[in-house]
Amino acid sequence: MTTTGLDARLQRIGTDGNYVIVPMDHGITMGAVQGLKDIESTIDGVTRGGADAVLTQKGIAPRVHDNKNGKGYIVHLNGSTTIGPDENDKRMTGTVEEAVRVGADAVSFHINVGSDHEPDQITQLSEVTADAKRLGIPVLAMAYARGPGVDPEDPEALGHAVRLAEELGADLVKTGYSGNAGSFRHVVESTRLPVVIAGGSKGTDRETIEMVRGVMDAGGAGVSMGRSIFQHEDPEAIATAVSAVVHDDLDAEAALKEAGLALEA
Repeated sequence: MTTTGLDARLQRIGTDGNYVIVPMDHGITMGAVQGLKDIESTIDGVTRGGADAVLTQKGIAPRVHDNKNGKGYIVHLNGSTTIGPDENDKRMTGTVEEAVRVGADAVSFHINVGSDHEPDQITQLSEVTADAKRLGIPVLAMAYARGPGVDPEDPEALGHAVRLAEELGADLVKTGYSGNAGSFRHVVESTRLPVVIAGGSKGTDRETIEMVRGVMDAGGAGVSMGRSIFQHEDPEAIATAVSAVVHDDLDAEAALKEAGLALEA
C-alpha cells in the first residue's frame, strides 16, 4: 500500500527511482573517524556532489539540516559498536516518531540475516515498518547476509536477505554486493523493492565506481555508500562520480573523468 506522503518522501531521498545515499551513522559504530569530526563539511560536500540523501543517528540531526543543500535526510534506528561484545547485535536507538520529530524524510534499520540476533531484529524491523506505514514514512532496510557459516557475498544469501526485507514491509533495501553484475542480478530479481548496495571498506576510485556500474547493470537502484564516500580525500568529487553512474548512466571511466578524478592505471 502506498500513500501520497510515502511517495513524496521517497522522491526526497532519491531521483527518478534511483538513489545515492551517504550513510554517516558510523560515529556510533566506530567513533569520530575521518570525515565525521567535521560532519557538517562532509554533508555539504557530498550533497553538492550529487548525493540524494544523507543518513545519521537522531542525535546528529541538528548538524545535518543547515548543510544538506535541500537534499533528503534519513534517520537510522539501531546500532552497535566495534569495541562492544558483538557488532552484529544491533540494538534499537530510536523510533519512527523520534525520526519525524527531528526532520527525517525516511528511517533505516539494520538486520543481520543469518546471525544469532536475526530473530530479535526480525521482530524489531516488523515493528518499525508498522509504525512507519501508519505515518507514511519510507523504511530503508539494511539487510545483510551475516552470521556463522554465511558468505556475505553469496547471491543466494543476499537474495534471501532482500526478500526478507520486502516480506517485512520495507520500501527500499540495502545489501552487500556479490562481486559482479551477473550474480547480483539474482539478488535484484529476488524482490520488487529497489535494491541499493553498501560500499564496504574504501577501495580505489575505479574499484568503487566499477562496483556501482555493476549494480546498475544488474538492474539495481543505486547505492547507500558510507566510508567509500565520506572518507574519500574529496567527498564531493567521489559523490559526483557515483551520481554520474547512478543518475546519468555513465560508464566508470566517463564518470571518473566528469568528477575530475585521476584514472588509475
